[in-house]
Amino acid sequence: MIKTVNGIKINYEQKGEGDLIVLLHGWGSNIGLFANLIGLLSRKYKVVAMDMPGFGGSEEPPSAWEVGDYTQFVIDFLKDYPDKKIMFLGHSFGGRVIIKLNSRTDLPFEISKVILVDSAGILPPKSNKKSLRTYYYKAGKAILSTKLAKLLAPDALEDFRKKMGSADYAAASPLMRQVLVKTVNEDLEPLLPNIKCPTLLVWGVNDTATPLSDGEKMEKLIPDAGLVKLENAGHYSFLEQQYTFNRVMCSFMGIED
Repeated sequence: MIKTVNGIKINYEQKGEGDLIVLLHGWGSNIGLFANLIGLLSRKYKVVAMDMPGFGGSEEPPSAWEVGDYTQFVIDFLKDYPDKKIMFLGHSFGGRVIIKLNSRTDLPFEISKVILVDSAGILPPKSNKKSLRTYYYKAGKAILSTKLAKLLAPDALEDFRKKMGSADYAAASPLMRQVLVKTVNEDLEPLLPNIKCPTLLVWGVNDTATPLSDGEKMEKLIPDAGLVKLENAGHYSFLEQQYTFNRVMCSFMGIED
């Protein structure tokens, strides 16, 4: 389904009846990866999953958004829903948005439950190697941005960016690269104590994108949180250990297994 929110065409799916739960996907992902979850949760709840601006079948945002802009977008998207209590599930980047959402004091609804799956939001410690790479990137970018460099090698700057950036960065459009840089550099750790509702954390033990230590830190900082660790799973634990993940979800959400 398609709806327009603040002038942006958004692809979304809605299924089921009951209390509302909203699913927010990770960076570079889309609602297609939530097919199993939508089917499971819609047995008892009204499930809404959206391709956030810049992902899947939705249009890009009008400018380089920060996490706070995506938070406001989610609020605006939900204006058509009369629900006074809403649950949220977020994977990776979607978790960032949910963490920020819980720090808003002007929400038109109450957040009743939160599920964070391999969530982003905690900045990794900077190593000397990473600092050197950052310096090298900034220096190379400055040199290749000069008029002479662009004249002699017009594609050199773009090739350098792709080489130095992550796979997510290389795959993104120029605008979404700006969004990525803004979002990954925002430290949301100080906001975690603001999540007051019951919170389920699910983590793949082998996650290298958002390591298990992030989940353990979130469990300590969120007042009413519990952490489930999934063995033999990485950053997409909800897909890699789908059977076990589904059982955990049924238990937390009161769905008959």
